[in-house]
Amino acid sequence: MNGGNFNIDTHKKRVLVSPLDWGLGHATRCIPIIKELLEQGCHVFVAAEGAQKNLLQEEFPGLHFLALRGYRVQYSRHKKWLPVKILQQLPSILHRIRKERAWLKKAIGEHQVDLVISDNRYGFYNKKIPCVFITHQLAIQTGHGFNDWLAQRINYYFINKFNACWVPDEAGTNNIAGKLSHPVRLPKTKIEYLGLISRFEKKELPMQYELAILLSGPEPQRTIFEDTLLEQLKSVNQKTVLVRGLPGEVALPYCPNDCVHIYNHLPGDALNKVILQSGTILCRSGYTSIMDLLKLQKKALLVPTPGQTEQEYLAEHLMQQQFFFSVEQKDFNLRFYLEQMKNFGFTSFAPAGEKYREVIADFIAGQQER
Repeated sequence: MNGGNFNIDTHKKRVLVSPLDWGLGHATRCIPIIKELLEQGCHVFVAAEGAQKNLLQEEFPGLHFLALRGYRVQYSRHKKWLPVKILQQLPSILHRIRKERAWLKKAIGEHQVDLVISDNRYGFYNKKIPCVFITHQLAIQTGHGFNDWLAQRINYYFINKFNACWVPDEAGTNNIAGKLSHPVRLPKTKIEYLGLISRFEKKELPMQYELAILLSGPEPQRTIFEDTLLEQLKSVNQKTVLVRGLPGEVALPYCPNDCVHIYNHLPGDALNKVILQSGTILCRSGYTSIMDLLKLQKKALLVPTPGQTEQEYLAEHLMQQQFFFSVEQKDFNLRFYLEQMKNFGFTSFAPAGEKYREVIADFIAGQQER
């Protein structure tokens, strides 16, 4: 633990929020959740480390941050070896889940935490106080039927230990994640669909860039794809901005093309503006990025992280719905795919509304009645 107890209003509900450390998406989609908690009069603690902590500290410099080790999962350089790589790390992941349960018990006592919100951290539950699990993956896609069944059983084993499960997607058939968020069989714990959640706001701004590239996701695939793009960007003759998704990084890669502007990271407001001022977006098919693009109604070229079956499923599913154009990273050709996109019939997604505000308000009100 770091930091002592602050002089906190004891009448405020104390909420501990912790995102998973697999990429930045879990942290960024916690931003609107944290903002709503603050608007509801809660005192918010955040447990995180590394890039996730840096990003959230930039957005919320006044919050109380607690140091908590992440799962630190490593990915392989080659798609076919990713399942083996993950399987090898399973003992360390389970060990980390046990450790974070003990960490949480201590944090609840030290900081008088009233509520816990976990974005995909399986060990963040405690019988003494209400605990919520956030995920869009009720059904986990592995690419193999038996493994899908086994993964779902394990997933539900942990989800059912929480008091509620919040799913960032629309309820019903007009949804984003398809069978990931709407499986045939649901967990026993209470399910609440939050609707589309995004930290960004749509507004009319003049175009500044023809292409915005938003890199993110686990290493080494982030760097592998970045190297491919930097080589191809040398000959691009359209105004392009590349955001590397590396908060805290100082050094920038060199690109001998005046049309290309590179940033290691942009704060939320600046990134919101860049996306709105760009004609086309190129990014991973991470779920948080998808929700952001749908809210801002931007055309995008999605390139799933190789071997990450959830992203591969989402990319294919959303292309079938004609929300986005998607391609594989293998043999990626930027100029060719941007040309192909011109003939793709994009359709828009119409979200039902920001249901998450109502869910959070009801949850806080329910705890105040306890």
